[in-house]
Amino acid sequence: MTYTVNCSILLTELPLLERPAAAKAAGFDAVEFWWPFDTSVPTEAEITRFENAITDAGVQLTGLNFNAGNMPGGDRGLVSWPARSAEFLDNIDVVAGIGERLGCKAFNALYGNRIDGELEERQDAVGAENLATAAAGVARIGGTVLLEPVSGAPQYPLLTAADALKVIARVKEDAGTENIKLLADFYHLAVNGDDVSTVIENHAKDFGHIQIADKPGRGAPGTGELPLGEWIARSRELGYEGYIGLEYKEPQESAFSWAIRHRAAR
Repeated sequence: MTYTVNCSILLTELPLLERPAAAKAAGFDAVEFWWPFDTSVPTEAEITRFENAITDAGVQLTGLNFNAGNMPGGDRGLVSWPARSAEFLDNIDVVAGIGERLGCKAFNALYGNRIDGELEERQDAVGAENLATAAAGVARIGGTVLLEPVSGAPQYPLLTAADALKVIARVKEDAGTENIKLLADFYHLAVNGDDVSTVIENHAKDFGHIQIADKPGRGAPGTGELPLGEWIARSRELGYEGYIGLEYKEPQESAFSWAIRHRAAR
């Protein structure tokens, strides 16, 4: 199965560390997470409990976010936030260590909101430098840094694939970085008005990861209007070989009904 369950947005009725086992019980072999700790450098005990929850469940960790700040409070990353740059840098070795022990290779770095009182040029310079440092930090384990356009965050500057690709191109030009790629979240792109079909045609072979949810509502596939199945199939035809991240909102009892129907139809 090529799907990976985002356990930070799904199965939220359960404690965080019980969700990998619930994903396995639902028939999935892979999971991904937003940053699962309150700080950039959690204790060894906290890290061990998280890692054990993955390995004990018998699932593969396929993706992990760098610390993105207080997400419920509106933060969307520390990468381009000058005052919290040190927190992001301190997070890199922790993320790479978890990835190395669990065999995870994909690491999502949310770019960060625009900060009042900070020049956009300074934020973008800090962002490019921090992304290059993060990419170097995970390169030692064969990892890739992902950069994602996001919807629903008014101060977040990366809305379209072109926005993210422009930053990626800057990092590559400035630092010679090769292991940074676009995270194509079809829901975010569609909500922000991007032409998802064109993005796929032009960049599918270069996607670092795909995530899906339906529009409107950010619900499960089939609950809205997006042709997610067609987009996934076309991405595959054009060379994307990775997992499909399930990053939508749905109650636990119906979270994977669409997948059960799909398996039955096959």
